[in-house]
Amino acid sequence: MERGSDPTQKKYVFEVEKAKEARDGRPSVGPVYRSLFAKDGFPATVEGLDSCWDVFRMSVEKNPQNPMLGRREIVNGKPGKYKWQNYKEIYDLVMKIGNSIRRCGYEEGVKCGIYGANCPEWIISMEACNAHGLYCVPLYDTLGAGAVEFIICHAEVSIAFAEEKKIPELLKSLPNASKYLRTLVSFGKVTPEQKQEVKKFGLAIYSWDEFLQVGYDQNFDLPVKKKTDICTIMYTSGTTGDPKGVLISNENIITLLAGVKRLLESVNEQLTDKDVYLSYLPLAHIFDRVIEELFIWHGASIGFWRGDVKLLIEDIGELKPSIFCAVPRVLERVNSGLTQKISSGGFLKQTMFNFAYSYKLHNMKKGYKHGEAAPLCDRIVFNKVKRGLGGNVRLILSGAAPLSTDVEGFLRVVACAHVLQGYGLTETCAGSFVSLPNELAMLGTVGPPVPNVDVCLESVPEMGYDALSSTPRGEICIKGKTLFSGYYKREDLTKEVLIDGWFHTGDIGEWQPDGSMKIIDRKKNIFKLSQGEYVAVENLENIYGSVSAIDSIWVYGNSFESFLVAVVNPNKQVLENWARENDITGDFDSLCETDRVKDYIRGELTKISKEKKLKGFEFIKAVHIDPVPFDIERDLITPTYKKKRPQLLKYYQNVIDKMYESGSNSRA
Repeated sequence: MERGSDPTQKKYVFEVEKAKEARDGRPSVGPVYRSLFAKDGFPATVEGLDSCWDVFRMSVEKNPQNPMLGRREIVNGKPGKYKWQNYKEIYDLVMKIGNSIRRCGYEEGVKCGIYGANCPEWIISMEACNAHGLYCVPLYDTLGAGAVEFIICHAEVSIAFAEEKKIPELLKSLPNASKYLRTLVSFGKVTPEQKQEVKKFGLAIYSWDEFLQVGYDQNFDLPVKKKTDICTIMYTSGTTGDPKGVLISNENIITLLAGVKRLLESVNEQLTDKDVYLSYLPLAHIFDRVIEELFIWHGASIGFWRGDVKLLIEDIGELKPSIFCAVPRVLERVNSGLTQKISSGGFLKQTMFNFAYSYKLHNMKKGYKHGEAAPLCDRIVFNKVKRGLGGNVRLILSGAAPLSTDVEGFLRVVACAHVLQGYGLTETCAGSFVSLPNELAMLGTVGPPVPNVDVCLESVPEMGYDALSSTPRGEICIKGKTLFSGYYKREDLTKEVLIDGWFHTGDIGEWQPDGSMKIIDRKKNIFKLSQGEYVAVENLENIYGSVSAIDSIWVYGNSFESFLVAVVNPNKQVLENWARENDITGDFDSLCETDRVKDYIRGELTKISKEKKLKGFEFIKAVHIDPVPFDIERDLITPTYKKKRPQLLKYYQNVIDKMYESGSNSRA
């Protein structure tokens, strides 16, 4: 490819530093870019806003009567309306919990665990930590007791708040965790048996109501908090090894908030105190944590789901949120439900929908904004989709993992809302890139950088990615005040990824002509086949994963074998339709075991291999079909749906061995 500094005039970023050729053993680095919305400098934080505590405190002063946290009332066993507590009421509870924490002897710098599904008590506990300078350490609700015990011991957690039903899980970490853990607080009740059990280990345990009273006669002064103070240690689930404790400072979060505020204002989608957010993505992850901080900063309202994914749509219908954040798997379910309804709606409804879809998409491609492209179609056809999300949603934000282009494109047309895809890591305090409203060309990308970071690409020669080519590709590197302070007690790992102030994400990106970023690969997921060819496996999985008959695919190879094999989770609806058309009977599980289905799936993989002009060694030679999706319960994926490759290999080892054995025999 042609080399030299990227000549393309980018629409949404500008160059702040020239490209560098390879030198001193380091790879070449492309130009450094910054969001056009930061042309006059990065947005400054508000005066007096030095910590996450200030975010909440200043909002209480400004919006004391605004509804802040709400949950559904249960009346005669049935869910009713959302019942709200305002900012002043929540502030009073935070002060009581904070005084109780201090009464127990815990001061600034002490580690406080929070374990459980999102609820008002989660936020109240977090704000009490913010008030008194304790490090908030979320304990993963989606991981087993082993990881919870590891985090408590590694972070040296002294006091932990937990959802009532999570107390038994927390007790499984004893006696090992009792070396550090001294106090437990339930968000609900505590049984006499639980009190007896923790007493054996020298711990104290309180119900929520009991703990509110522990410091009732005390009034502790709040410590002065600095921007550089650590406010949370957020453990990343990781695809290999133990979780890593990411040190997040006050400055990281308030810098991000200022950048997101500037971005939303620049595209006329600024938040107000009238906005409503549904809290269901785990607060233990940075994505939801910073979104909720953003809502608190604006004096907006946060309603909590009931904790059951099957009831999520019902909670949405009652809350009627204006902003909806999701991981791709949730949006894929929404998309799947919609397409099923359309396909079962009869000829007339299907014809009307397809016409409306094509008409609106055509106008959006011509440059019309989504709300102006087909207002009549929105009212008559797509309004049902909007009502399915409560009727008020204006922004849908997808993060944590890549969203398929098909799903994103479909929802951009039918959801009657902006559908934006973002990208970031715990280490970058979540959002580092986000696509922009009414920019259909950004489909399949994560958009330009947020206006508080600098970004460049670093060449990865061993994978053939050149940051200085005419189509710049390389490892995404990020710099700015949103970057974490390091991994807790792991300076070695910190030095691996933080080099000269640049965080090396491990993700391979490709700059688009307009300045948006497309994620195309993962640096570490590369292996060599026995003939010496390198395989970039995530790139292949992205290609193969676009086959309609496939929901998820794990591609495997190693340096002792000359070809690739794969384990596939098929799409139930597509597979059953194909089976009917080909006169194959049986339920979904039995279909997955038949040779004809395996041949069909392998044929579909081969077809797209040829379409995408993949090399011969990149073709899949053998497949195993598993009707059960890769899941957290079997430890095959992380809570953010990234594949755990070592665990997948361990789980499917026998299957892999058989595929290689039969593949080798057939080639002999």
